[in-house]
Amino acid sequence: MSHLSRVPDPEHTFRVLYEVIYPDVLRFVQRRAHPDHAEDVAADAFLVVWRRLDEVPRIHEDARAWIFGIARNILLNAHRGEQRRQALGVRLADATTRLHLDEDTHAVMSRVDLSRAWRLLSEVHQEALGLTVFEDLTAPQAAAVLGISPVAYRLRVSRARRALRLHLEHLPEPAGTPTASLGRTTTP
Repeated sequence: MSHLSRVPDPEHTFRVLYEVIYPDVLRFVQRRAHPDHAEDVAADAFLVVWRRLDEVPRIHEDARAWIFGIARNILLNAHRGEQRRQALGVRLADATTRLHLDEDTHAVMSRVDLSRAWRLLSEVHQEALGLTVFEDLTAPQAAAVLGISPVAYRLRVSRARRALRLHLEHLPEPAGTPTASLGRTTTP
């Protein structure tokens, strides 16, 4: 963990924050919003950072999580009224449209199954898992992003993992999948 230096010059402090954390914030937003809007949301987040510069946590990882929380709130405000799942869902590559199914390739099928199971998760579960898996945040940092306690976050992640596992175990067959013949076979 590194500490952000505090110098008397707020402009210098902001520049350091921007140079170090902006790429992470942009990726954070790109996973949750349309790519065309990601830079705007990240810029808005740093506008809030500039206005609240005295409130930025001194420890780098905490500052990163704090700014993620700001970006998340901006996303929520921007997408209010839209389908919430669409706004908050972590975007995974749509393997079903990009890949040609190769029934002999277990890795491809696993990815497709994971993508399908992910889409069956609630937005709350997607967000909880996404903060841990994609953003690499600790439980206290992810809890700060969501505005909940670390205990509540850990419980949410546990439930999300369980739900994902259940979806993976009980996925329906995709349309167009060849099924084994259950009928009688005749021998000539």
